[in-house]
This record gives sequence, C-alpha cells and structure tokens, in this order.
Amino acid sequence: MAGGTSEASRIKEKAALISIGVSSLMTIGKFLAGLLSGSLGLLSEAANNLADVVTTILTYYAIRIAHKPADEDHPYGHGKVEALAALVQTGFLFAMAAFILIEAVRRLLQNDVAVEPGPLSYAVLIVSMLIDLVRWRSLQSIAKATKSDALAADALHFSSDIVASGLALGGLVAAHFGYPQGDTVAASGVALFIAIAGFEIGRRTIDTLLDAAPRELTDQIREIIQSVPGVIKIGTLRLRPAGAEVIGDIVIFVARTLGLEKVAAIKANVIAAIATAHPEVSVTVSTQPIALDDETVLERVLLIAARRHVRIHHVTMQEIDGRISISFDVELDGQMPHGNAHEIVSGLELEIERELGPEIEVESHIEPLEPHELPGHDAPAGTQAEIASALTQMAPEVGAIRDIHSVRVRETPAGLVVNYHCRVDPDLSVDEVHEHVDELERRVRNKFTDIVRIVGHAEPLLPA
Repeated sequence: MAGGTSEASRIKEKAALISIGVSSLMTIGKFLAGLLSGSLGLLSEAANNLADVVTTILTYYAIRIAHKPADEDHPYGHGKVEALAALVQTGFLFAMAAFILIEAVRRLLQNDVAVEPGPLSYAVLIVSMLIDLVRWRSLQSIAKATKSDALAADALHFSSDIVASGLALGGLVAAHFGYPQGDTVAASGVALFIAIAGFEIGRRTIDTLLDAAPRELTDQIREIIQSVPGVIKIGTLRLRPAGAEVIGDIVIFVARTLGLEKVAAIKANVIAAIATAHPEVSVTVSTQPIALDDETVLERVLLIAARRHVRIHHVTMQEIDGRISISFDVELDGQMPHGNAHEIVSGLELEIERELGPEIEVESHIEPLEPHELPGHDAPAGTQAEIASALTQMAPEVGAIRDIHSVRVRETPAGLVVNYHCRVDPDLSVDEVHEHVDELERRVRNKFTDIVRIVGHAEPLLPA
C-alpha cells in the first residue's frame, strides 16, 4: 500500500511539473500575440494561462504536502490540502473572469478599438488548443487513477481552456472580417466559460472540505456490509473523502450471544470485504450487541451469567401454572465468605429477573468451585492398572459403555484424578450417555474412595 501511494505521488508530481512548464510557455506566447494584435481575447487567454501557472504551482506543492504521512496534529493525514489548493484555483478563476468581463464591457462602450490579428495570433491559439486537449486527457486519466482533487481541478480547467481558446479564435476571425467587436464578445464568452469552470471546481471542492458523503460509494459499501454473514443490521455508516482515500467509521449490530472471537471475525470480514471491492476505502468497524427474536431462555440466562463472569451449570427450566421457574448451580470460590457469595448470586438473580420479567421465578444453589490447577504426577503403575481393570469390569454392568481405553491416573494433594475414554452408540442422546457415564463414575468412586475426580470422554462406536 505504501509503495502504491509513493508511486501515485510521483506520477502526480511529475504531471504537475510538466503542466507548470507548458502553462508558462503558453502564457508568454499568448501575451506577446495579444500585445501585437491588440486582441482582448488573446490577452484574456494569456491571463487565463497565467492563472494556470499560479494554480498549477499550488497544485504541485499541495500534492507534495498531501502525501505526507499522518502525524499527531493530522491523524487522518494531509489529503485535504489538495482540496484546499483546488479552492484557491476557484478564487483565481472567478477573479480572472470578473476582470475580463469588466474589460470587455469597457471595450464595448468604445468604438475606436482596433484589432489586427496576424499569423502569430492564430498559431498561438491553435497550438494552445492542441496542447490543452492533450493536457486535459492526460490529467483526467491521472486524476482518476490517483484520486487527486487538485489534478481533477486542473483537468477540468484545461477542458474549459479549449473552449475559451476556440472563442478567442472566433473573435480574431470576426475582427479579420471587419467586426472588431467580435473579439470583445469572444472575450466575454471566455470569461463565462472560466466562471463555469470555477463554479464546477468550487462545488466539488466544497463537498470534499465539508466531508460530503460520496452517495454512490456509500450505497455500495452498505450492500457489501449487509452481505457479510453475522451482520444483523447497520447502525452508522459515515464516509468522507481525504485526498486519494476515503475514510469512514461503521457501527454494525451482531447477536449478543456471540463470543468475542466470533465478533472479532465478523469485524475482520467486513473490513476485508470492503478493502477487496474498494481498496481506497479505509474504515473502522465497531459492534453493538443486539437481542434476537429467536433467543432461547437458556441462551439468555447463560449470557447474563457470562457477562457477570459467574460460572453456572445444571440449568433447569420448568413451567408451573403458566409461570416459568429457573434453577441452576453457581460455582464460586470455596474460601469466599458466604455473605459475599450470596451477594454475587443475588445480583445475578436480579439481573435475570430484569431480563426475563418479574413473573420469572429464579432459584440458585451455591457450590464450591473446584480448583482448575492441581499439582500432581502419574500414579504408580499398579494403581493405574487396578483402576483401569475396575472400569473395564464395571462398564458392562452399567450398560451402553464399551471399549474402555486411554486410562490415566494422577496423584494430587486432593486425591486421585482419573481420565479415560470409552465408546458408545452414536444414536444415544447426550442425556443417556451422561447418565451411563455418571453411573460408572459412582461405582468406581465407591470402590476407590481416594478418587476425587473422574472424567470420562465418550466417543462414537467405530463402524463394524
């Protein structure tokens, strides 16, 4: 991206320098031809080109400043300097148009104005039109490729110069055939086209300086965002031009039940989709959680607990005489004073009631949170073999559990921790498998009282 920006900067600076040189030569040629012929049209064209020189110099320096990197005082960069240069061009154009129009009126009120066009006058205007045609097409292409407001203003200016030179040429022809006032009328036409060009440049520049949203681009970005999976709706979409780039900030709504990683992935997908379609657009995406109509009561309860960083399990929901009753177990630090634990649980219950309504009955059971980390080491081989044998022998008595394997037994300060894998019929429900695994755990713990924890991992039976 940085390399592309640097290349675009070099292209724009080179185009501006060439334009300065050409405008300078054309200004000198038209001024000399105007003095020799006495043509106001040629002199107005010389003044037009002089303005071109001044404004193109401004454009050159504006482009150099615009590509400076962002800093503490300009966190969005310096791109709007180009728009400021284009605004200065607008002022020059209007001032020049007013001067030419005043001189044209003065000459129309006089009857002794002499215009004597010679070969130099015609040659200067014809060459000027050809050069402006080349400059217009070249700058228009470069401005479009580099998103340069200043070069776009130059291109529009030169397109009006072609028409203005044509009018001046027509005025010289009229003067040649005995209508000297035709030159003055042509000069008035030049002033009119200069004013029109100034108005168009000014309108576009003011839109840029006032952060006018690019309408078509806004609609396209909106469609792109709405096509990204996970985006429920768009809250805010603000875009503003900043030189060759478009900067924006977007707020999207996502399901509040989503995890942080999923929300981050949705944001990244939105930014990537926009960058793929419009590389010049740089956006910041924020998210707002929103409740969906299809959220279950269980999802809402678990979400509230997660927001309060409270672990709950065994959530039970009942409907009693048209009233919903919710109960669950809450795991809290076993060393915490019960008064503190009760305060935490009461706050959780109140928030659930506020979420689901006062008619909801909420009951909770506090139990000590089992430690997540226990120092330990592998139990002796004999102990491990004995427990593995007991699991294998008791599994058929429980039913449904097959192929006890990967048995591991570790000794910890709290007691033995046992982990094992088994296989079950894949068509059994989660409730059924859990019931069988729990029953096997109870039987083994009755035989080995020093076991504090058994974790059974059930896998589907392998196809025969």
